Amino acid sequence: MPREFLLVDAHNLIFATPDLATLHRRNPLAAREQLVRLLEHYQDASGVRAVAVFDGGTQTKTNAGLSGPAGVQVFYPRAGQTADAIIERLVAKYAATHRLTVATNDNLIRTAAAAAGASTMDSETLLDEIRRAESDLAASLEKLRRKK
Repeated sequence: MPREFLLVDAHNLIFATPDLATLHRRNPLAAREQLVRLLEHYQDASGVRAVAVFDGGTQTKTNAGLSGPAGVQVFYPRAGQTADAIIERLVAKYAATHRLTVATNDNLIRTAAAAAGASTMDSETLLDEIRRAESDLAASLEKLRRKK
């Protein structure tokens, strides 16, 4: 059975989210960490595996890793590579075997992802999805508490 993945153009989402954009101006690392925590919550609430792809800039990190116990996968491009290129490569490689959704406001990435067989959404739609998933999870947990 194909797994469902959400590929996030991470800096694109940060700059489309006013709170994260403000935080990024003061502390880029804190903004990245906050976004990963947000994606961890979404992953827990929805069951969709989240993958955050950040642009590396001049402070390129290791190419890939996991965010912690929740296991949001995080990619940073190597020198001379972009987050866009990583997203396009992941979509080309996995769209035939997994259900992929790419979240970005970049129309070129959305067009390339859709052409390769992935679903796409803009950043605002993703934020709405995250809020809905968290609300649904909270309602389910409240029902379980009431049954005790």
